[in-house]
Amino acid sequence: MVLSTGINRIRTAVFISGTGSNLKSLVKFSKTKLSPISIEFIVSNNSKAKGLNYAKKFKIKKKVLNFKNKKLSENNLLSILKKNNIEMICLAGFMKILSKNFIKKFKGKILNIHPSLLPKYKGLNTHQRVLNNKEKYSGCTVHFVNARLDSGKIILQKKVKISKKDTEISLAKKILVQEHKLYPKAILKVFNL
Repeated sequence: MVLSTGINRIRTAVFISGTGSNLKSLVKFSKTKLSPISIEFIVSNNSKAKGLNYAKKFKIKKKVLNFKNKKLSENNLLSILKKNNIEMICLAGFMKILSKNFIKKFKGKILNIHPSLLPKYKGLNTHQRVLNNKEKYSGCTVHFVNARLDSGKIILQKKVKISKKDTEISLAKKILVQEHKLYPKAILKVFNL
């Protein structure tokens, strides 16, 4: 696939574990004229992930790996990605931590979206932790993936005001809306578009 500007689109895989709402927004973005990426592969560690339905809907290849044996799963995955000429990976609610070895193979070419304003609230249960600490703001961050959890170079962030009425669920929904806008913007920024 060639961009209207004459650049080849970057063959991208999206890794998911759940509903795939960020995957859906990335697929929509990838079909726009401006997009530097084309989504060629979906990977999940969860065979029941609702997001896998988008593979069928958008005719994208998919692979489910259970990661019970991490090394085996990652080696299997690396050969699949190589075979499909995947050049970039977008993590979108992928609930497994990739090994240093895997990350090294895609150095600087793995992005992740995290539902907090990093470096605050790395890891899981971010919304509950933010509320417990009575923060006034939370948000989301797109960053490069390195060997340390949620510690890679930040590409873009979006701040979200927390209201007194917010619960873990309402805050998660509010932030998710922003995630869908932020991820495509961050990809454009990575490619200086």
